[in-house]
Amino acid sequence: MYHHRIGPRAEHRERQARRVQTAATLAAKFPQLKSLTAHLEYYDSQGAKKGAQLKYTVNIANAKSVFRFNCPNTECIRGDFDLTDILAAAVARRRTTVTGELVCGGSTINRVRCQNILRYALHLGYRA
Repeated sequence: MYHHRIGPRAEHRERQARRVQTAATLAAKFPQLKSLTAHLEYYDSQGAKKGAQLKYTVNIANAKSVFRFNCPNTECIRGDFDLTDILAAAVARRRTTVTGELVCGGSTINRVRCQNILRYALHLGYRA
């Protein structure tokens, strides 16, 4: 009997998808959070060539508290950008804007470090 084996990239994505699915919603975890908008820009490993960019207005009631984005490099294995702890720290301090940069920790099929860059700005609003 033939068993289809998925690759390491797909395995990682499945694990992360389960992690997201089992997480509480943002509304449940952070009841004081009223709004969240994320501005995301992807860059190559040198930070010079801009790839995709995204403005994401989050539905607090439905979005999960695991706040992560996949690496856009199609050859990247076990790479992503996890903003979960950054978001939790921002809410704990009632920060209204958080900006930063994350480097992908994944590697390509031939074990070269990916190191793509995500530059982000999170804009948070709170209940009175």
